[in-house]
Order: sequence, then structure tokens, then C-alpha cells
Amino acid sequence: MIDHKTGTREEWLAARLELLEAEKALTRRSDELALLRQELPWVRIDKDYRFATDGGPASLADLFGGRSQLFVYHFMFGPDYVAGCPSCSAIADGFDGSVVHFANHDVAFYAVSRAPLTKLQAYRQRMGWRFPWASSFESDFNYDFHVSHTKEEWDAGAVAYNFRSMDFRPPAGSPGLDEFALGFAGTDWESFRREGPGMSAFVLEDGVVYHTYSAYERGVDGLWGMQQWLDRAPLGRNETGIWWRRNDEYDSE
Repeated sequence: MIDHKTGTREEWLAARLELLEAEKALTRRSDELALLRQELPWVRIDKDYRFATDGGPASLADLFGGRSQLFVYHFMFGPDYVAGCPSCSAIADGFDGSVVHFANHDVAFYAVSRAPLTKLQAYRQRMGWRFPWASSFESDFNYDFHVSHTKEEWDAGAVAYNFRSMDFRPPAGSPGLDEFALGFAGTDWESFRREGPGMSAFVLEDGVVYHTYSAYERGVDGLWGMQQWLDRAPLGRNETGIWWRRNDEYDSE
């Protein structure tokens, strides 16, 4: 039995109207933050990043596909992974259907990972997705945007992620992380955690690509459509651990 207060329809409506004011305030603040994102200075990209795509080798400018704006989702799928990160996979389930709408609003979309293109293509087919996915395996792109980390950074305990220096090395006496990474992505903890999730936005103007925005960690929480729905469920996210799985790994019953 769930221990939760109950009430009349009139009591519910009064409480709902009070909550509505808080929701409106949050919406207005979210609109303000959207404008602040747009006011960030644009940073010119001068490095010649190269990607492997379904259509062959491509530059960052090529990923725009004739559009003026580009979203990149930094999908955790390293070269040593057997499968993509389940959390990134759950997020991808949500944005897969949005890509056609972005394209018709002058915004291109690509997921980018360091795994070889053949691995990405096979995994995309397994998951039933349609979005374009590029491999940055032979590029500095992931490192420069701080979603992949070098062996030297890892060993120094100074990984740059989410605009600060972090140490992802497990402390002494932390068993089970390799087993976790093995179950999550078929690799060891270091290989798994030297990749990270995030998103970045770019604009193409007069043949020049500019970086306009990036977000990491909880900064991409708003893009995780499943969680936004659960925030509106009677029990909320109701999490006691990592309960989600890839979309083909749930018990069919």
C-alpha cells in the first residue's frame, strides 16, 4: 500500500493551481535561460575534424548537410565497447524521431562516437534507429569537446569534463566497477569511463563553423525524454539504481 495523502477534487484543484504557478515560473525561467544560451559568444572552429559517415568521409561542415545549424549528441560508444551505453541508448530512443523535425527547421543532427563506423551502424540497426551517426575514431573531436579522455589525463586524475577537472579513477576499495562496465558496455571501467555523454551545438556562417553551446551530465537531462515523462508520473522517477535497459533487453512479459 502506498502511503500518500488523498483528497477531494476541490482540494486537488486548489493544490494543482498552486503548483501551476510554480510551473509557470519555471517555464519563464527556462525561456530566459534559452535566450542566455543564444547570447553565448560563438567560437570559430579552425581545426579540420574528419568523420566517417554513411556517405563516406566528411568534415564538420559537411555534417550540416546544407543547413545552417547542427546538433551533435556525444554518444558514449568507445572503440572497445561491445555495445553503446544504455543511458545514451535510452536518450537516443527519445531523439530519434525528432531528427526529421530538426531537419525541417534548418537544424542538422548527428550522433558522434569514437567507435568505428561499422560498430555504430550495426548497433543502430539493432536498436531500430534512423538518425545519422558519425565515427570520430581518427579525429581529435571527442577529446577537444571533452567527452573522451586520454590515458595521460586519466592517470593524472585530471579529466576535463563538465567545465571542471575531475578524477574518474575509482578509489581504493571500490570493487565491482569493472563488472559494472562489463555488463554495461562489455569493457573495463577505465575504457568505459574515459568516454562521457554530452551535446554540442554549432552554426555555419559564410563557410565558417562556430561552436555555440555544449552541455554535459545533468545538463542533458532535459533531452532525456523518458525522464521528463516520469517526472510527471505519480511516483516520479522512483529510482533505486540503474533500472533502465536497452530497448531490446526488457523482459517481454
